[in-house]
Amino acid sequence: MSKRNAVTTAPPFEVEQTLKTLGANLRTARLARNLSIEAVAAKIGIGYRAVATAEAGKPTTAIGVYLSLLWAYDLLGQVRELADPTRDAFVQRVARARTRAR
Repeated sequence: MSKRNAVTTAPPFEVEQTLKTLGANLRTARLARNLSIEAVAAKIGIGYRAVATAEAGKPTTAIGVYLSLLWAYDLLGQVRELADPTRDAFVQRVARARTRAR
């Protein structure tokens, strides 16, 4: 039995919209490559339903499924920029403040 929490049952609106956009983008990537859900599921070793829920942007879908789909479509490199501290203005401000304090 899976645990229910606010993130999976009622995520913040921005999170929900981002997951739906990601799911739609994954579906577009699959269709552009002329792949069936079954073929992609077999490639990454998961069931049909996991691919379908990822394409629907369900917050209960494991991040590993999303990342595996990106890998299957040769799009995983784009994820490496997520939360990159060199691109995070807050982290950069803190680093500069620490440098000045020394």
